[in-house]
Amino acid sequence: MRDRVGTSAPLYEPDGVCPFAADPAVSSQDQAIFWAPEALPSVISIVRFTAATDANAVGFADLSASDIRQATDGWHAVLRISGGEHRFWLREPLVAGSPYAAELPLDNDFEIRTHAARRLWLALNHRPAGPAFPELSLQRRQRLALTLRALDARVEGNSYRTIAEGLFGAKRITERAWKTHDLRNRTIRLVQSGFALMRGGYRALLRQTRRKQ
Repeated sequence: MRDRVGTSAPLYEPDGVCPFAADPAVSSQDQAIFWAPEALPSVISIVRFTAATDANAVGFADLSASDIRQATDGWHAVLRISGGEHRFWLREPLVAGSPYAAELPLDNDFEIRTHAARRLWLALNHRPAGPAFPELSLQRRQRLALTLRALDARVEGNSYRTIAEGLFGAKRITERAWKTHDLRNRTIRLVQSGFALMRGGYRALLRQTRRKQ
C-alpha cells in the first residue's frame, strides 16, 4: 500500500472548459457523486493531528473500498465499509496510518455532522455504524418523483390537464369537472414545486432534520 492514498487522475472535462467531479452523462447510480461539506453536512471534514498521548487513535488503514478524487479545494472520498457509505473531505492527501480528527462546526448542521462523524468512527473501528441520519420518507420520495415528472412535462410545453392525465390517468378527469377538479390544483402545485427545486430548492433536500417528538 502506498503512503499516500488517492488518485491524481484529472476530473471529467466534457468540453475542455468546465471540470466536473462526476460525469453528467452517466447516471448517479453508476458512479460516485462527490459533495462539498458546505453543501452536504454529512460529508465530514477531517484533519491530521498528533496524538502523542493516545496510542489507540484510529487511522485510515484500509481504503480499498473507497472512491477518492482530487479537486481544486482538496480531496473528496466515499468510503464503503461496515455495510454503509461514509463521506469525508481533506485539504491535503490522506496519509495511511496517520490519526485524524473530525472538524465539527457549531452551526445549524451540527447534529447532522456529529451523527455522520460517529458513524464514520464506528465503521473505522469495525463496529456496526447504524442507520444514516433520517432520510427522505417513502411518501416524500413518491411526491418528488411526481414533482419531477410534472416539471419535465411542463418544460416540454404540456398543459396542466395533459400533465394530470399523464400522472393520474385520463379516466379520473372529466371534461366538465376539470376546472374545479382537485387534481388540477394538485398538478399546478407539483409544477410550481418542480420549478422551485430547479431554481435551487433541491439543496434543501441535502439537509434533512429529525422530526420533533
